Amino acid sequence: MLVRPKADNMMHCEAVIFGPDDTEWEGGVFRLMMEFGDKFPSDPPKVRFVTQMFHPNVYANGNICLDILGKEWTPLYDCVAILTSIQSLLSDPNPDSPANNEAAGLFVQDSKTEYY
Repeated sequence: MLVRPKADNMMHCEAVIFGPDDTEWEGGVFRLMMEFGDKFPSDPPKVRFVTQMFHPNVYANGNICLDILGKEWTPLYDCVAILTSIQSLLSDPNPDSPANNEAAGLFVQDSKTEYY
């Protein structure tokens, strides 16, 4: 993973995560934007995918439905922890809290299919 502050605003960072090995996301390169507000680290940054995503926990605008970016936020999280959690979310989505109902439905349907 990579994180780089934007030249014109140090509170906005460009980030890149890579698809986890041995998953359907393997080999993928995913760009994100991280925006740190005035209340950071008390409040979480706003993080969204710039790369178009079809995932149960990613809204059409790239915003991410992830507990550590909301009610489970703690100032102990740093950029690495945030991006690692997002990377983990790729291969381990939470279909019970969908941001994309279509993707969540397909994920649940696929997880019930037995492959031989």
